[in-house]
Amino acid sequence: MGIFSRIATLIKSNINDLISRSEDPEKMLEQIILDMNEQLLLAKQQVAGSIADEKRLRRQADEEAARVADWEKKAMLAVRAGNDELAKEALARKKEHQGLSEQMEQQWLKHKQSVDQLKLALRALSNKIEEAKRKKLLLIARQKRAEAQRQIHETMSGLQNNSAFEAFDRMSSKVDQIEAQAEASAELSEQFTGDTLAQKFQQLEVTAGADEDLLALKRKMGVLPSEPEKPALRVEASPTDELEELSEAEHAELARALADLEADEQLRVKR
Repeated sequence: MGIFSRIATLIKSNINDLISRSEDPEKMLEQIILDMNEQLLLAKQQVAGSIADEKRLRRQADEEAARVADWEKKAMLAVRAGNDELAKEALARKKEHQGLSEQMEQQWLKHKQSVDQLKLALRALSNKIEEAKRKKLLLIARQKRAEAQRQIHETMSGLQNNSAFEAFDRMSSKVDQIEAQAEASAELSEQFTGDTLAQKFQQLEVTAGADEDLLALKRKMGVLPSEPEKPALRVEASPTDELEELSEAEHAELARALADLEADEQLRVKR
């Protein structure tokens, strides 16, 4: 487990160094993820080496167990041959390899436990790095949002300064001055380009209006007689008015004539 503690210390020192000298959080987080991936690759290599050692110990323990079984078979063969001395030597060699096999088995068990822990730690480190990647995206989004809010507040603070509105007021005054100058130039141009006919008619309209107002005032004061009334228009009599002028007898005669016409029309339709 010492390898992971060293990796953690190295990552922590790199992060502290980046934080102390970085001005861009996004670049800093990207660099941290790169460093963590590099350390993860190194950890994988170290764990792979430990797994290879565990497999080598397992193979050596199996080889020693096979030698134990082989020397036991040789001892049995010597007993069948009636050679007890040779059988004893075979049993002594079996015991030697059995001791080695037991030692190899114990070493393999301990190493296997260590390898299993390394695998778990490596998986945990990989999960931590994936979590760091997700947090990196969230932190970058938060940093950009905070930066946008800061810029908005700075802009609003700048707009609250009266100098911006004063600039608009100055520009409005300048536009008013330009419009007045343009109107004055047009008036001078009209006077000096010989277009006096339009001016004469304008003056005539003003004078006529003033004369009419003066006459109306004099009539009101009685100095001048009132304005003669206009003759009433003769209204021509309409056909309806002519009908209204008929006598009752004439109305009755007209009604009978209309009734006869209607009766004749109904008889004609029936035929």
